[in-house]
Amino acid sequence: MTFLLNLLWVILGGFVMALGWWLAGLLMALTIIGLPWTRAAFTLGFYTLWPFGREMVDRRLLSGREDMGTGVWGLIGNIVWFLLGGGGLAVGHCLCAAACALTIVGIPFAWVHLKLAMASIAPIGKDVVDLPPRW
Repeated sequence: MTFLLNLLWVILGGFVMALGWWLAGLLMALTIIGLPWTRAAFTLGFYTLWPFGREMVDRRLLSGREDMGTGVWGLIGNIVWFLLGGGGLAVGHCLCAAACALTIVGIPFAWVHLKLAMASIAPIGKDVVDLPPRW
């Protein structure tokens, strides 16, 4: 079921949103100043491409310790990220969620767009993990 949902997601617009994330990552890399945020943009791009069966979690929960991205520097990085492009990408995901929610079939996709909008606000200090299969 996860594979089918991901396949439909890619066909019905997930690929376009992933391209948006990768474009943001490339633009950040070109500016040199945006290099610290490039990894987050590409991570979210791959998460956007194949979101079902995966979840974005705080890296502190995964490793059990604080690192540069989960502390004060991560907070500052997330604020700068939001100003550089995360806010625009969050708005894009919210608009896509509203369009998807117009149909009953699109409601699961709208929910994923809302999850991605929340993830795009503060991605620094987070990682994407695979969820265990539910049988």
